[in-house]
Amino acid sequence: MTSAVVDAALALAPDLLESALARVPEDQWFERKSARVSPRDLAVPLVAMANADGGVIVVGMHDGVLEDVPPQRRNAIRQAAMDFTQPPVRMHVEELSVGGDDPRTVMVLRVEPGETVHHTHKGDCYLRIGDESRKLTAAQERELVYDRGAAQYEASPTTLGIDDLDPAQLASYATLIGVGSPQRALAARDLIDRRGRVTVAAALLFDERPQRELPNALVRVLRYGADERGVGDAMTLEAGGDRRIEGSIPQQIREAAKAIEPLMPKWEQLNPAGLFEATSRIPRDAWLEGLVNAVVHRSYSMMGDHVRFEIFPNRVEITSPGRFPGLANPSRPLEVTRYARNPRIARVCADLGITRELGEGIRRLFSEMRRRGLADPIYEQTSSSVKLTLLAVDALPAEVTARLTSSARAILTVLRLHHRPMGTGELADLAGVTRMTATRALAALEQEGIVTWRGNSKRDPRATWALGQL
Repeated sequence: MTSAVVDAALALAPDLLESALARVPEDQWFERKSARVSPRDLAVPLVAMANADGGVIVVGMHDGVLEDVPPQRRNAIRQAAMDFTQPPVRMHVEELSVGGDDPRTVMVLRVEPGETVHHTHKGDCYLRIGDESRKLTAAQERELVYDRGAAQYEASPTTLGIDDLDPAQLASYATLIGVGSPQRALAARDLIDRRGRVTVAAALLFDERPQRELPNALVRVLRYGADERGVGDAMTLEAGGDRRIEGSIPQQIREAAKAIEPLMPKWEQLNPAGLFEATSRIPRDAWLEGLVNAVVHRSYSMMGDHVRFEIFPNRVEITSPGRFPGLANPSRPLEVTRYARNPRIARVCADLGITRELGEGIRRLFSEMRRRGLADPIYEQTSSSVKLTLLAVDALPAEVTARLTSSARAILTVLRLHHRPMGTGELADLAGVTRMTATRALAALEQEGIVTWRGNSKRDPRATWALGQL
């Protein structure tokens, strides 16, 4: 993550700061602004970063050269968030003095991720995506509101009546929770609003085919014959390896699990009886937990996508529409506290025994992978989705892991995720570290026998690093 690289650069001596900041690429968490920037124009990156994951804005750098922010402008810049963002973005401001004989002052604005959705003083909403502050449409802004937990799409009314729902599923559920009628069951779990209208949550849970109203509320299971997807004629999707699972949420989860089970990558292992049998390389409890989380906690307000469960020989990738709800940090999944985007759906699924509604699903997933001796699950977040990768590769021995720096572990993760040889520069960019740090980390990984170098000479620009035999 580049934010760590920025912090490292800002901690350097003043004479090294200029060149270090010039080398850091602008990205999701970092942007440079000239000393001449208008405080009003700072509203856009401030709002964009606050609506994403926070970040750092350095004011006083242009074309790789540090400039002096005049004293008369500094106070206005300090007040930019208060004057030009709504509600005011929370930020911390530092002033750094650089250049001994030529003293210059640059300002560092550390933007905190917002607990609500922020706008500029003009009412526009922006989100930081890569190195862009992108203006959101009304639909995208509404999705951001759902992500922040300020509203819940599942509570929205539909045009359906109670009679449109599946009577068998409703009757079974009413009996399960001990109420006398389907209507009372729906009311008991806030699945109808005060006017008696059926909500989105009720439709997803008890409509025989909610895809009539929500066409992308489904699970797509894909099986590939190679570790890469390929494109065109080289696409590795197997014949018959694309299934769409529809129905209510409980039906989707049951049917998807049935479809996935025989498709999982397997190996021959001795069973307790001393006989070899085909065993899933990734434990069932792990991939099933990933599937359930993706279906129950996805964003259903995003009409353009579905849950994807992709099976490769060396891994499983589960992609769910919508970002982590609230301020959850996907780079630290074990620190994610209980936070349901769809609490009504989660409650009913807990009643049905599909989930436990205890907030320990991610921890259980990690525990299952570790118990099998496999690498930790990897979460990635984009502007519109969360992807979980379960690798069918052995975890490093504890003593090896203890010897690796955080940078080395980050580079190892990049190599595992991208499944191809990569150059030092590309690895440094994707891991969010400097090239020098990446070089040291790769040397340590090579010494441990984790990666191998391929090239004709030390200065070969086409030289690459690849995973070795762990």
